[in-house]
Amino acid sequence: MPSKSSARLAALTVAAVCSTVATMVVVPSAAHADTVHIHDIQGTTRLSPLAGQKVTDVAGIVTGVRTYGSSRGFWIQDTAPDADPATSEGVFVFTSSKPTVAVGDSVTVTGTVSEFVPGGVSTGNQAVTEIVKPTVTVVSSGNAVPAPVVVDARSVPAAYTPAGDTAASGSVNALTLRPKKYALDYYESLEGMNVQVKNARVVTATDPYTELWVTVKPDENDNRRGGTVYGAYTSQNTGRLQIQSLGAVADFPTANVGDSLKGATTGPLDYNQFGGYTLVANEIGTLKQGGLKRETTRKQSRNELAVATYNVENLDPSDGSFAAHAAAIVNNLQSPDILSLEEIQDNNGATKDGTVAADQTVKKLIDAIVAAGGPAYDWRSIDPVDLADGGEPGGNIRQVFLFNPARVSFTDRPGGDATTATGVTKDHGKAALTLSPGRIDPANAAWTNSRKPLAGEFVFRGKTVILIANHFSSKGGDQGLTSQFQPPTRSSETQRHLQATAVNTFVKDILKVQKNADVITLGDINDFEFSDTAKLLEDGGALWSAIKSLPKSERYTYDYQGNSQVLDQILVSPSISRGCDFDYDSVHINSEFNDQISDHDPQVLRFQP
Repeated sequence: MPSKSSARLAALTVAAVCSTVATMVVVPSAAHADTVHIHDIQGTTRLSPLAGQKVTDVAGIVTGVRTYGSSRGFWIQDTAPDADPATSEGVFVFTSSKPTVAVGDSVTVTGTVSEFVPGGVSTGNQAVTEIVKPTVTVVSSGNAVPAPVVVDARSVPAAYTPAGDTAASGSVNALTLRPKKYALDYYESLEGMNVQVKNARVVTATDPYTELWVTVKPDENDNRRGGTVYGAYTSQNTGRLQIQSLGAVADFPTANVGDSLKGATTGPLDYNQFGGYTLVANEIGTLKQGGLKRETTRKQSRNELAVATYNVENLDPSDGSFAAHAAAIVNNLQSPDILSLEEIQDNNGATKDGTVAADQTVKKLIDAIVAAGGPAYDWRSIDPVDLADGGEPGGNIRQVFLFNPARVSFTDRPGGDATTATGVTKDHGKAALTLSPGRIDPANAAWTNSRKPLAGEFVFRGKTVILIANHFSSKGGDQGLTSQFQPPTRSSETQRHLQATAVNTFVKDILKVQKNADVITLGDINDFEFSDTAKLLEDGGALWSAIKSLPKSERYTYDYQGNSQVLDQILVSPSISRGCDFDYDSVHINSEFNDQISDHDPQVLRFQP
């Protein structure tokens, strides 16, 4: 999955979060000169029956005004609703320039009805019904705003979405809304209307774009730290709702998971490309802190090997996070014996000048760990071919092994480079790598513009352990959970499936030579523990994802759009998994916090080889 920062490269300001590039869907038609109500514009499906038509003197009360970004405009709501729960009584009026109306104005609007798809049609997003090129007349000011619809656990259905129309490539756009049966239909039936949530728990922390996520269903797949766990493709968590604000950035609450917005949070219900349905608040509840603390794992015993994986999010020498990462490794992770690090960038970060070496990046981190009271780690890695492994352009991210030489030795078998594949051989009756460190099948098309797995051979107390460090391709390009296409297409998983198969094949090669070999495949898999990617990694019993040893409510390493979910995994071979004689911990130090140093939580596996 893209990092929260890379996913927002186009959103350069807070304003741009809800001002996404939009594509107009127009249904050509003759001008419609009659006065209509907002519910006539919205209709009973996701697309307006009047799209492309001119409407005259549409009446409503202004409920919210957006003065910033490229999506300037205001929302109006009809004070004379119809009796159909499928038809929204609110609509957004796109003015382009800063609106001159105020909340409480009674207005009439003449303009053209259009459907805009935030982010463009290729995203698969739903459309937002708008009135564009408006002529606005203020009839009166200071009027009472229509009472908000309270969105809560009782009003939001348990079922998430209807299946899309197969005749329309799986789109739900033309389906009649059933707001009492499906959550997405319920939210769509309120598009543009004044809505309210009360005493809502925060399930994704405030991010740099001045937004957070709450749940209106406090018992829905909750975990002990306040989040909402995403445990299956059919468990989308219907109570999640994004919160933004029409007020000043400085007034937006800085919240962590488990905090709550006490009292009422009220404003128009919008839809944008970064999360779908969003309450854009005129009034926001008072932050009540839940007191969430960063976790600390236990120290490994003398006989236990502690192996960890940690995505350090595009770390390069210019970053100011080295001391914080070092403190997390020493204190929260208790100085693991081996660390598989993902997203170590080259020595000058995103500068595109052909630099691929990362020795300065790694040395700065190792020095910071020593300064924090940790061990003087040694390290192994392989520099990639310039611009060949994806990630931030010019950054040349790669996986790196750190290991504590006082506890673990590395078996060097020379010859590994960016393009030469390591293999499996037999050495004194045991499985061994032909190159250590070495890359797994780097010429395989599965790794095009993606990180190649790094394999290394370690020895702990006389026992060999083979590690494979991974960073599979991201979820970029997948349709969102609020897509018009249901179920959404996960196009990115095609490459991850090829990657999982390649790694699984390599592990099977090891186990053919030594069936009781200790093999650990770990890293940012960019996919869930229940995904087909994980199943392909586990194929034939070669590996098993150790996060499944945890209760379902504790299975998460990442928090995205209100869903606590698994992206990072440690998978183990049968010699480790069979007796369940290991200890696994997802150490929550980042994903739930607004001041995170990475968007991923690290994990630690402890066992006796």
